[in-house]
Amino acid sequence: MTETIAALKSRLSALPEVAIVLGSGLGPFAEEVEDAVVIPYEEIPGWPRSTAVGHAGKLVFGTVAGRRVAVMSGRAHLYEGHPIEKVVLGVRVLAQLGARKVILTNAAGGINLSFSRGALVLMTDHINLQGANPLSGPNDDSLGPRFPDMTFAYAPRFRALALEHAKRLGIPLHQGVYAALAGPSYETPAEIRYLRIIGADLVGMSTVPEVIALNHMGAEVLGISCVTNMAAGVTKEKINHEEVIETGNQVRGQFIRLLQSIIPSL
Repeated sequence: MTETIAALKSRLSALPEVAIVLGSGLGPFAEEVEDAVVIPYEEIPGWPRSTAVGHAGKLVFGTVAGRRVAVMSGRAHLYEGHPIEKVVLGVRVLAQLGARKVILTNAAGGINLSFSRGALVLMTDHINLQGANPLSGPNDDSLGPRFPDMTFAYAPRFRALALEHAKRLGIPLHQGVYAALAGPSYETPAEIRYLRIIGADLVGMSTVPEVIALNHMGAEVLGISCVTNMAAGVTKEKINHEEVIETGNQVRGQFIRLLQSIIPSL
């Protein structure tokens, strides 16, 4: 990370306080950053390229509602072939730069039958079914402890703030448990029934590695999912990625308003 951090510092006049990671279809929030310094991922030494449709692949520094922010417009996924240490490199670097308060967003499939397409859901916990953990191997004691606690992986005070701001804005904000699978194939109806039985409300292919890495470093995390499609078997329709992008575009107004309201309070 040393070379990556040095390269970014050389291009910045001020370091970020808050980091935001944008999932599929949620990239337009990056356009809200004021006094923006935009750095394409390919210009950052060691930074993994984002190949997923709906991920712009750029890092945007600037301000939102008066707070210095770093926005990752696009992330790396295990299914793209990246090793897990590359998947979490971005959030680790931003936390090392000073962004110890991190908002992670994603597109997710709705398992909970009370959710509908386009719902925004506050992540309260997760189930890691990706078969990988970014802390495997020798521990880097300079980053965090060997066995970090994950009881409050999603900071309770951030969740309370998010609910308060959503209520004030009149934006429905559900709560739920996110299950992370490796992908890239969508889940089968039988897998969705299994996930519902074990307590998952949402399913996706990202976010959990970053949450683990950030908790290891002592950073605070807020997670928000956009239900871009109902999971396999919930409806009679097949799932496609175009639907994911389309739904993200439909809810971006609410999503942007909510983030702009929350960020100054973190």
